[in-house]
Amino acid sequence: MSLKNWDNKTWLSSKKYIKSFNNFLLKQIRLNRDSQILDIGCGRGKILGSLSSKLRLKNKPIGIDIEIHKDRDKRISFKKIDAIRYLESNKNKFDLILIKQTIHLLDFRKIKRLVSRCKTKLKKKGKILLFTLETSKNEIPTFLLMKKKLKISLNRDKKIITFLSKLYPSIKKKNFSFKVKISLKRYSEMIKNRYISILLSMSNNQILRGINEINLTNRKKLNFNDKLICLILDK
Repeated sequence: MSLKNWDNKTWLSSKKYIKSFNNFLLKQIRLNRDSQILDIGCGRGKILGSLSSKLRLKNKPIGIDIEIHKDRDKRISFKKIDAIRYLESNKNKFDLILIKQTIHLLDFRKIKRLVSRCKTKLKKKGKILLFTLETSKNEIPTFLLMKKKLKISLNRDKKIITFLSKLYPSIKKKNFSFKVKISLKRYSEMIKNRYISILLSMSNNQILRGINEINLTNRKKLNFNDKLICLILDK
């Protein structure tokens, strides 16, 4: 089972979230109409599609993903290809390479290779912005089994951050946070659709039991902060 619902009718696909996220991006790097952008693990491409319109980009941002979504954003140039293979076979250089909540799906050898290839594809003042979930004060609502799996995943994310920090001592770290307000019913549907990778290996019964647990232990409205760590690498 693949991760195909992370940006499908969730707060991550809302106009408010996309606007907030893109404002954060633009505080980290100067972009203009001539900027060239690559998004690795782009999903439906709504974030860069919106950014493309905001900046009135001359060239469509390039989005790479292993899933082909029928409702992908028409404002990006979508490619279904392995990211490392694309980087090794393409001569394009970019002002921004975005890797949002994708790196944790790779082993350490591939992470090292991917980031190394990305750095060779940056323009002179280009940057890589790499996002992971906040590892220490994460507020994502969970049920017991989901919480256990999330803890394991976040511990691995900590190791990835340490690994990259040792490889690239000049790496910078920033924090992004978005206030989420969502109905318990909608959040339960997101869990059912396995919106986050820690849910992919769970059986249908485990998911249903988890939804029941969430419904019993929470109010009808959920309020929490979706927190991310942003790692910034320069050319």
